[in-house]
Amino acid sequence: MLPTRREFLKTTVGACAAAGVNVSAQSPSTRSARSGRGRTPDDLAALSMVEAGELLRTRKISPVELTNACLARIDRLNPALNAFITVMREQALADAKAAETEITRGRQRGPLHGIPIALKDLFDTAGVKTTAASAIFADRIPSRDAEVVRRLKLAGAVLIGKTNMHEFAYGDTSAISHFGPVRNPWDRERISGGSSGGSAASVSARLCYGALGSDTGGSIRQPSAYCGIVGLKPTYGLVSTTGVVPLSWSLDHIGPMCRTVADAAMLLQPIAGYDASDTNSIDSAPPDYSRALHQNVSSFRIGIPRSVFYEGLDPEIERAMNEALQVMRRLTSTTRDVELPAYQTLPVVGAEAYAFHAQYVTKTPELYQPATRQRIEGGARITAPAYIEGKRELDRLRRAVAGVFANVDLLVTPTSPILPQTVDDAIDRPVVPPPGGVAPTLRNTQPFDIFGLPTISVPCGFSSTGLPIGLQISGASSSD
Repeated sequence: MLPTRREFLKTTVGACAAAGVNVSAQSPSTRSARSGRGRTPDDLAALSMVEAGELLRTRKISPVELTNACLARIDRLNPALNAFITVMREQALADAKAAETEITRGRQRGPLHGIPIALKDLFDTAGVKTTAASAIFADRIPSRDAEVVRRLKLAGAVLIGKTNMHEFAYGDTSAISHFGPVRNPWDRERISGGSSGGSAASVSARLCYGALGSDTGGSIRQPSAYCGIVGLKPTYGLVSTTGVVPLSWSLDHIGPMCRTVADAAMLLQPIAGYDASDTNSIDSAPPDYSRALHQNVSSFRIGIPRSVFYEGLDPEIERAMNEALQVMRRLTSTTRDVELPAYQTLPVVGAEAYAFHAQYVTKTPELYQPATRQRIEGGARITAPAYIEGKRELDRLRRAVAGVFANVDLLVTPTSPILPQTVDDAIDRPVVPPPGGVAPTLRNTQPFDIFGLPTISVPCGFSSTGLPIGLQISGASSSD
């Protein structure tokens, strides 16, 4: 039902190379799936996005086969995982058949053509419910697609469904949802992380080949770490947020969640780029991200910001990080300790969240989950001067952090300082930080939303109980 540990390691192409893992061995079923011979639905679902795309391009498999393989796993596993709110079965099959016809006729739109992708349920989808996992929007059907959804459709992706999440993206567990908690595929008693927990669980359990998530304090990277996948938060403004239910306009990021680094590059390519309707959008043409995977890392200079990021770690996360850093020292030019600009959690998120929700929370507060309502109502107490000062500090920090990269190319930290809690604990004792505060699991991720830097979480081994551990790599802003 789930990938073995060896298969899990094989999904992290870039991370495995950095860790010196031998990934050359393949099982007979994996070899047959990659060649298009003797394939079963589970074999097809085990393919990476890049592998599936190549087999589609050479017509050794069809989009309908891939879509049916994902739908079969959704039917079998989603009742236990609760990763999807809406499965777009009929539309997905219709789109898969249309893609098959186009590919057969020689009209190939690109690497994503015919590949099933899932969407966190705060991306507007024309004619399909977009709920943000809340009773407030339980019956909301947008009339237009979000910009990233429009771009995925243009690229020929098959949109297979809308994934469960932490209500309105305002939390770190995905256990607080109108549609019930998302469960971690590696241990169903544990949370999948949040707020993009359904996207992480669906990719990890091979219910789709990739998914989109959103990240305001770590909501792509933390669930990716907890579910053993790759999660990329791009530079702020690189990917449009038009048509995405907001948490905080000043910190919201959109990015891919996949099983391999190469897949993340492949999914980022069509959604990145300027959007005139998004006032925060970067006006520049994105590079070829897949080409960057072939860079020689031997000249890279690694920075290690030990203050805060390496403090109070779970011992098993600390062990995994120490082992990873030893390997990086052998593979790269230099590693050195660095200091990031002094920062603090800002009142920006709380104020902007309240601004969006004021019309709903004042009329029908009972429709919110209690923990979500408490956080939103806390934003009403943030004063205008506090918000303005917070915005000024946000701008200052985004400028100041560029100086860190004068002597290093990348920053390496643990993704989360602690392992995932149980679903029962997350429901019975939800952590509700004060306005502008951050949950302990997002301590290492939130700063990079504040800085606006591109950051990726990649798998970094397992705990003794088999829970995945994530390693976070951050770079300079792509707009610098």
